Amino acid sequence: MAAAASMHRDATDWGSDAGSPPAPISLADVKRARKVIKPFLTPTPFITNPLLNARLGAETFVKLENIQDIGAFKIRGAINLLATMDQKERAAGIVTATRGNYGAALARACAMYKVKCTVFVPEDNNPDKNAAVEALGGKLVIKGHDFDAAWDASVRHAWNSGAVSVHPGKSPELVAGQATVALEMLDQAEHGLDVIIVPVGGGSLAAGTTTVVKAVSPNTRIIAVQAENAPAFHHAWHTGDYVPMVATRTIADGLATRVPVRYTLSMMQDLDDFVLVSEDEICMAIRCYAETIHQLAEGGAAAPLAAALQLKDQLAGKRVGLILTGSNIDSRSLMWALRTDSVRHTPQAIPNFPMASLDYGD
Repeated sequence: MAAAASMHRDATDWGSDAGSPPAPISLADVKRARKVIKPFLTPTPFITNPLLNARLGAETFVKLENIQDIGAFKIRGAINLLATMDQKERAAGIVTATRGNYGAALARACAMYKVKCTVFVPEDNNPDKNAAVEALGGKLVIKGHDFDAAWDASVRHAWNSGAVSVHPGKSPELVAGQATVALEMLDQAEHGLDVIIVPVGGGSLAAGTTTVVKAVSPNTRIIAVQAENAPAFHHAWHTGDYVPMVATRTIADGLATRVPVRYTLSMMQDLDDFVLVSEDEICMAIRCYAETIHQLAEGGAAAPLAAALQLKDQLAGKRVGLILTGSNIDSRSLMWALRTDSVRHTPQAIPNFPMASLDYGD
């Protein structure tokens, strides 16, 4: 993967969308990834619940990726990435940027393979996710106003240190690993699924899910979801206009990407729909998961349920698969989400605002 990794050390004028994207993944790549991660990860449960079914008016199945040992699905891609790197790349170490779960996953996988891992996070990042990266053995660097600025800083660090720079959404090995979630869901759904709803942050899970489902179960509809306050991917998918959009504060911090990534979007073209959910709807979904299946969901992980509740009339009577991607929510955000008497944020995202060229130095 040396060539694939090195091509992402290009100029960073538009943050995480810089550089030529690698080739899209295939179903064969995902099946290989499943074999790689099988010795390390047990398939997660795919559960249904009568109360949740009643709330949605649909037969609903929830993929519990929140019970992975790091509390999120991204450990799948991280293990696949480290397993496929050669010894020279491992010796150089890995540098990345994250809003939290990907950094924790990479730190965990790097520890398994005794690889040095440096993780850049933005200045307002979830402190619990920061602590998790460090507890798992990663070196944490706080830099930049959002994910894409942190990514730019991480690329500079890779240039100076000689480490391998790996973007969370632009590595085929990562995307193939994340896509094993969809393979498991299709195996576990005895009578098939009519709809799968998937959240979009950097797009790796949505890209992988689209690749797998359209190859294995082409009649299954795939709906992507993003927060209203961070709609860059949604805008690019609907319009074809790949412009940065400032991501304002959202409880779905893992979905707060300013720059749409062409690589993952290229594999998301076969999505059947892409919707936005409000802060109120995300908080309602966090409460709904707690009240029905008694599972903790972070904001981004609750977004698919928020979309299902929004699309309730469309989904009536169908078999719906939701991916509960993670449980790493900080206590302040959780308490806020559980309140029912507060006015939440209104949509605030601003299109076409050129902040990515800000220089954060070395």
